[in-house]
Amino acid sequence: MIELKGRGGRPRSEQAREAVLHAVDDLLLEVGYAALTMKGIAMRAGVGRQTVYRWWSTKAEVLFEACVDDAEEELAVAPTRTPLAEITSYLDALVRFLAHSPAGAGYRALLAAAQHDPAVKQLIATKDVLSASASAVLHRVDPARPADDQAIARLIGPAFFWIMSGRDPAQLDTHELARSFLQDLGSEVP
Repeated sequence: MIELKGRGGRPRSEQAREAVLHAVDDLLLEVGYAALTMKGIAMRAGVGRQTVYRWWSTKAEVLFEACVDDAEEELAVAPTRTPLAEITSYLDALVRFLAHSPAGAGYRALLAAAQHDPAVKQLIATKDVLSASASAVLHRVDPARPADDQAIARLIGPAFFWIMSGRDPAQLDTHELARSFLQDLGSEVP
């Protein structure tokens, strides 16, 4: 059993942290958010339940940390040569994250829980999982234009709505969404 270090100024074990974060992703896919428990997460991670509670108060906190870590990695797209390719690449990554990634499944579960749980709503408001990545892409596309909330919403919104409303991700044309987004910004699109 892996044991995390205590709060007395000593850092927690990175190995145990990773085990807990992988466990929450795996269990979410196996049992769903409603059946996810701190005990189950601890057992899957190979740590004591008290160890998990020492660092996270709720299953939502564990899941949120896993989502944030994974989203930052999964939504970071390499720069491309054209704005159209840049936006298309980002939208492809966004769709993969929301529709196919364990972290995306966790993010969707947290959004659903936030609709009736004020604590989860407050938790997910602490860090916008999608905005930072969208902002970085928008800055590369047009460094002179600030990536405000409206631009970010227009970029993310159509794909987000498509996935969250249960539509088939394979039917979403990200290239056309990117073209339309750039035209709305007033950019020249080849």
